Amino acid sequence: MYFETFSQMKKMLGQMDKWLETAATFAKTKSFDPNIYLGFRLAPDQLPFSRQVQIACDSAKLAASRLTGKEAPSHPDTEQTLEQLSARIRSVIAYLDGFSAKDFEGVSERVITQPRWEGKTMTGANYFLEHAVPNFFFHVTHVYALLRHNGVNLGKADYLGALSLRAP
Repeated sequence: MYFETFSQMKKMLGQMDKWLETAATFAKTKSFDPNIYLGFRLAPDQLPFSRQVQIACDSAKLAASRLTGKEAPSHPDTEQTLEQLSARIRSVIAYLDGFSAKDFEGVSERVITQPRWEGKTMTGANYFLEHAVPNFFFHVTHVYALLRHNGVNLGKADYLGALSLRAP
């Protein structure tokens, strides 16, 4: 379950990278600076677009790191352009490409904690299902929604990406 879910996270990060390309193209056709997307929000108290991308990336890489004990790449949250955000996405995809199903053996009982949990812990299974997966998709969906809300021509097929369809 872990390896397969991280494979889906990699796919979604790849889709997100394509959305940024589509947004840059849209901005070019409308003659505005594509980097204005970085500050967009759906609500005044929501984190801006750039943080949504950063947190989606961090959610995937840190979940893999916490579950397996492998060190995650560092990203200082300094991206100022869509290109820099794309580079971050590609860096996380490359990191996740380094995992195999074997890396996730036995992680369900691993003890997971974070500084903001103030000493509390979760099992690897609970952390993954209750925190990591929902948090990742929450932020990915916000990236998609912000682009759609601001006129970028994206649809469900752009969100889902290629499916493993087979002829009967």
